[in-house]
Amino acid sequence: MAMQNNRRGAVKRLRLLTYSLKTNVDTFRSKMDREFETMFLPNKVELSEYKYGNINCDILSPEIYASNRIVLYIHGGCFVGGSRTAYRSFCSSIASKSFSRVVVPEYRLAPAYQCPAAIDDIQTVFKALFTEEQIACSLNSEPGKIVLPEIIIMADGSAASLACSLVFNLRDRYRNCIKHIVLFSPWLDVSPSSYLFTQKKAVDEVMSADIIRRSCSEYTYEANTSTPSLSPLLAEDELLQNFPPVFIQMGEKEILLEDAKKFRERLIQNGNKCTLDVWPNMMYMFQMADKFLASSHLALDRIGKIVTEYTAGEESVQIENKPVLEFSLKSES
Repeated sequence: MAMQNNRRGAVKRLRLLTYSLKTNVDTFRSKMDREFETMFLPNKVELSEYKYGNINCDILSPEIYASNRIVLYIHGGCFVGGSRTAYRSFCSSIASKSFSRVVVPEYRLAPAYQCPAAIDDIQTVFKALFTEEQIACSLNSEPGKIVLPEIIIMADGSAASLACSLVFNLRDRYRNCIKHIVLFSPWLDVSPSSYLFTQKKAVDEVMSADIIRRSCSEYTYEANTSTPSLSPLLAEDELLQNFPPVFIQMGEKEILLEDAKKFRERLIQNGNKCTLDVWPNMMYMFQMADKFLASSHLALDRIGKIVTEYTAGEESVQIENKPVLEFSLKSES
């Protein structure tokens, strides 16, 4: 059965991922959870809950997965929203397509917990996850052979800064086990001098400069927005050296695309690998509009291949995709 694209339905759904000027924190969180919550996980993915470093996390496990590979997914939500509940279906699809377990932490949110609370929580989870995975790899390896866990960091939107901040603050022993960083529609420069805030009417179908500015004001002081922890694009060269391979996936219509291109250039200039995967005519976080867009499914298929088949950023190029009109989908069990 062919899937018919419904752009209007997709945009309406995706706007619930943004902290719009017309809503408050509690309403934003509840609407987002209601829209994206699912009663049944796709493709027989199993859910378990676990505490890494005393932080509550989901662990989403597909039927078949690589025992030494695990994904740490840092959910977006404009610093003030998002939850394991809202991202459970999306991350289950990632788990299934990448043949990997996916860990989703419930980190602290603004405005009750401002920067650097979220950063601290993600670092706590990562180090606890690393330790447990390293022990598991040691138990499963041949005597005398050192096997490191393979960790993939994924993040979307505002959480891109949390992912980058995590890497900036890790020692080599931790950083060396990060095989890929995958970013969806990342916020990379939220400083006052950002391209988003200096051009007229920076807005697309889903995201706007005003939404980003409001979200950041709930998360931290304006003076902090120029630091690498909030604006990775502005990081010093020293922080960007020996960075893990990066794969950025986003839509052609996003106001965030220019910053992604600049970030790619900076990573390459510092000797790293980065691939920018741009989908024609797509909008912010189109991957989460799977009920309405065929491209959502195809984009996640590509993420699965990035994780399982080759190294992200093996070629530092920008990928161009042909527009998708329709796509035959097999029913998911």
